[in-house]
Amino acid sequence: MSKFERFLKEKPVLVADGATGTMLQQAGLPAGAAPERWNLENPDAVRALYRSYIEAGADIILTNTFGGCSVRLERDGLGRQAHAINAAAARLAREVAGDAVLVVGDIGPSGKLLEPLGDLSYADAVASFAEQAAGLVVGGAEVILIETMSDLNEVKAAMEGVRQVTDLPILATMSFDTKGRTMMGVKPEKAAQTLTDWGAVVIGANCGRTLSETLEAVLKMRAALPDAVLMAKPNAGLPHAEGGDLVYDVTPEIMADYARRFVAEAGVKIFGGCCGSTPDHIRVVAQVLKA
Repeated sequence: MSKFERFLKEKPVLVADGATGTMLQQAGLPAGAAPERWNLENPDAVRALYRSYIEAGADIILTNTFGGCSVRLERDGLGRQAHAINAAAARLAREVAGDAVLVVGDIGPSGKLLEPLGDLSYADAVASFAEQAAGLVVGGAEVILIETMSDLNEVKAAMEGVRQVTDLPILATMSFDTKGRTMMGVKPEKAAQTLTDWGAVVIGANCGRTLSETLEAVLKMRAALPDAVLMAKPNAGLPHAEGGDLVYDVTPEIMADYARRFVAEAGVKIFGGCCGSTPDHIRVVAQVLKA
């Protein structure tokens, strides 16, 4: 039995971490800079972030690699360092995780539209995701999460890339933020069936506009596939500008109340936070879900 399988079997609910980018910005990451840059340039800050979520009660931490494929890293002139950046992120996570915490290699969107809607070819997307996954595996990731996707074709490219380099379990979540669908028009029911057919062992929703909308999407996935293992990682609401800063309105207590609902109503097995969520959010969520 793998560590991941043991976690799923032994723990009623797994608590995942919260936001990465917004937290690193609070630690001094310049606005607009790729958070992944700090895996090589400021590893102490990345370790500290991982550790803060572990100390808050997280069973799962995601590597600082959301934008870690070479296609996306090119925006910051880091495309050629993709493998090293991903390996460093996973290695730093493994250093602080120990046996009690699961390290999940995080793969987000490429930031480009695939052909024919955009100029990124399917083959180039697969190659970029494969390179990212290879770095995560070298660094010690124990599971791979493909997250915040809106295009099923891009999820397929990411899964194909991952499968070229590893047989680690794949988790897949999409963002339902446009009238109950993803930005590319994918319904939760369609996502649930397709992601499962393609081999994702955990499916779900993350990011999104509000906790209630993300809960609705997950409930539809549950109705479509009653036996699915579900994951939810919603934002702490939508941000608004306040004195030059972006402020998220969802408090730790509100998120914890919703965490109860995600588990009670949708049977979610893994719950964490996305944009705007902090170790304080995860601490209260963990207290509630592990009570």
